[in-house]
Amino acid sequence: MSTRSRKLSTRTARAAALLVAGGLLFTAPATAGAFDLSSIDTGSLGGSLDLGSSNPVLAPTPKLASVANFRDVAGNDGAGYATADGKHLKRGVIYRANALTKTSDADKATLTTLGLADVYDLRGAAEIANPLVGGQDKLPDGVTYKSIPIEFADLVQLAQTIQSPEQGRQFMVDTNRSFVTDPARRAGFAQVLSDIAAGDGAQLFHCTSGKDRTGWTAMLLQSIAKVPAQTIMDDYLLSNTYLEATNQKTLAQITAALGAQAAANLTPVLGVDASFLEAGLAQITADYGTVDGYLTEGLGLSPATIAALKAKLVG
Repeated sequence: MSTRSRKLSTRTARAAALLVAGGLLFTAPATAGAFDLSSIDTGSLGGSLDLGSSNPVLAPTPKLASVANFRDVAGNDGAGYATADGKHLKRGVIYRANALTKTSDADKATLTTLGLADVYDLRGAAEIANPLVGGQDKLPDGVTYKSIPIEFADLVQLAQTIQSPEQGRQFMVDTNRSFVTDPARRAGFAQVLSDIAAGDGAQLFHCTSGKDRTGWTAMLLQSIAKVPAQTIMDDYLLSNTYLEATNQKTLAQITAALGAQAAANLTPVLGVDASFLEAGLAQITADYGTVDGYLTEGLGLSPATIAALKAKLVG
């Protein structure tokens, strides 16, 4: 191998290591772009109080120091997200997160108090096996772990092929479209939704960063419960807030190792943007007409499974 080739190989490996350290292996997130996070109504996102709701108003969902993107699919406080028909989602039933590979003892104890029964890991085999930031989830005793891999592109290839911010954004648009067009990925989403429907106790699903595969799954659950589209989008974009500190550290590492341009190129792969989820939803419209059509025809979910999910979610 020539000296130039060795340097290129070393540079690529360093890039891969940095991307993995940022929790990006096979997850491919992106930034919020022009979307103004300050415009989000956090009161409504938490689930406004409604004296007409039969749901018990739980204490706010605890923040986990070692699992930055942990939150409740129903909203983190109040009576839960309101639905289009005036009901509210049940809080404390289904949670979402990034990988639980670094769960502290204190956070495991917190998860225990939430009655967590099952954890669904959407990471691919290469993600879990990665020696830098992979590894098995660290879960409280008695929690059942289930691997439902939804594979993504090879990380090293990703580091080599994204040469501009525009390419990063396009990668994310294509990723969300693939949640609709790729049969293997559809099968993974079908499995996690089916297992959640059949599960007892509190459920949790996650990927590496908790924003793309996890964000798509959360969108489907909220859609089943008839949560308004704007609330679903606002909730999806909250990953930018929950992971802001982690992403800033990752960008600093990339800048130090590969330069400012490389960091700029990869910035769209660190968060979420409305256009990414919109691309997936547009693909649903093109291929299946509605989210309901995607659930029944694309994922093959039975009416009984969809009804079970709605019963878990809506008070």
